[in-house]
Amino acid sequence: MLTADHSDVGVPRQWFGAFLLTWVMAAFASTFVLVVLGAGDGETPTTIPVLAASLTTGWIVYALGSVVASRRLGTGDVRQDLGLRIRPVDLLGVPIGIIGQVAVVPAVYIPLRAIWPATFDDQALRETAQDLVDRADGALLPVLFVAVVIGAPMFEELLYRGLLQRPLLDRLPAPVVVVGVAFVFALIHFRPVEYPGLFAAGVIFGLCAWRTGRLGMAVLAHVGFNAIGLVLAL
Repeated sequence: MLTADHSDVGVPRQWFGAFLLTWVMAAFASTFVLVVLGAGDGETPTTIPVLAASLTTGWIVYALGSVVASRRLGTGDVRQDLGLRIRPVDLLGVPIGIIGQVAVVPAVYIPLRAIWPATFDDQALRETAQDLVDRADGALLPVLFVAVVIGAPMFEELLYRGLLQRPLLDRLPAPVVVVGVAFVFALIHFRPVEYPGLFAAGVIFGLCAWRTGRLGMAVLAHVGFNAIGLVLAL
């Protein structure tokens, strides 16, 4: 597990800068692919193959940015710097993620739904997942599954809990880092109605990465979370 040392705030700033640059470049690359493939007009829904190509491009940038950051700011060993390890106990992440999706997130929305019932109704909260499922016919469901349940958890955890959270834990208090990274994780998804649930999920993934000192459990928790969310939308 990583230890806290508050003697140098420069290192966290450098890692945050690497994270931000990587995210911006990935967003640019993903958008470029959408435009090139004719899906950037905002009028017609992006097809699942085009969406998968766009996401994959962004994920490649995530991976490259992580490697470059490790070489420039860390030891050069990506596995050590970003915690790219998995152990059998990390399989517990799958049920943790499922519980997060079916119990924790709904609990977060109970008070919000009581105050703003129309804003936070079930249809609004499932709109993103439902839209993806509606665009994927039978032949494309496996592509959607791979992207949402395998690709997104692997590369998003590499970026948020690996490139961003793990180095910050070396210098800053763990609760502040886990909560702060969860906030960034939710904000960057640009789906305001889903912010509370995404924040709760980010905290769960962050706790898994922090308490184990590696990404394995966080990735599998993310897999469980996304998988059950996709199943509920079918």
